[in-house]
Amino acid sequence: MFSQLDINLLVLLILLGVGVFSHNTAVTIATAVLILVKLTPLDQFFPYIQQHGLNIGVIILTIGVLAPIASGQLSGESILKSFISFKSLLAIAIGLLVAWLGGRGVKLMSNQPDVVAGLLIGTVAGVALLRGVPVGPLIAAGILSVFIGKS
Repeated sequence: MFSQLDINLLVLLILLGVGVFSHNTAVTIATAVLILVKLTPLDQFFPYIQQHGLNIGVIILTIGVLAPIASGQLSGESILKSFISFKSLLAIAIGLLVAWLGGRGVKLMSNQPDVVAGLLIGTVAGVALLRGVPVGPLIAAGILSVFIGKS
């Protein structure tokens, strides 16, 4: 019986349950899509998803972040004011730090895939138990890289 048990599918099903339980749409949809890919002939695309998925996700996230500028919802005046207030300057500095940590995180996750499971478990637990948002794996990996000295 256990020889036919697919542990990876079981983990995905548990993550799907956690996503549903925690009302986290991103985890739920991502896990459901991966289960669908895994159980269909689309599984041939896993190498492409693994190689390019993170970059595609970052591009989509960046589009979402820049959309208020493109739509005019965030005015040029507001953007210029961000260079004169203390809170905005602090926000810029923190944004720089987080982007740097995210870059380190991408490298760490690519070079040391053995840490990915722990980062994902921690992120999903943070979403489920602490009402967090699942943007943490890259930043968590970046912080981890600072602690373990890998870039």
